[in-house]
Amino acid sequence: MDKKKLREIIAVFKESGLAKMEISETTGEENYSIRLESATAPAVPAVQYATGVPAAAVESDKEQETAIKDYNKYRDVKSPMVGIFYTAPSPDAEPFVKIGSKVKKGDTLCIIEAMKLMNDVVAEEDGEIVEICAENGALVEFGQILFKIF
Repeated sequence: MDKKKLREIIAVFKESGLAKMEISETTGEENYSIRLESATAPAVPAVQYATGVPAAAVESDKEQETAIKDYNKYRDVKSPMVGIFYTAPSPDAEPFVKIGSKVKKGDTLCIIEAMKLMNDVVAEEDGEIVEICAENGALVEFGQILFKIF
């Protein structure tokens, strides 16, 4: 990782107001792990470098390591068709899922209305909803990301 890219990452972190951010990058035989924490958080080394060692092996604090989710493991639920996205079966009903909801394979996540037909979009595997990427009542395109599941 070059110094310019590192400076840009640090600048974005400082401007974002986040409490902490962790970035891992693997290039060939080299692994880089960067952990940034705000001034109010407990102090830890700002940058850690390792060569030929997995980034996870560099981390020594197991509690913080398990608390940070690997964003590369998120799975996208994409729209199977063009239509109107609905989070609930009716306007006054509770949504099928919310952020943090645990879902099982086959659970209904939302409804897409296409040509006056209501089509259920179901979970293809177990997981937890971490992001809802579409607005209720909005038009969605084929292949558009609707949810992120961890």
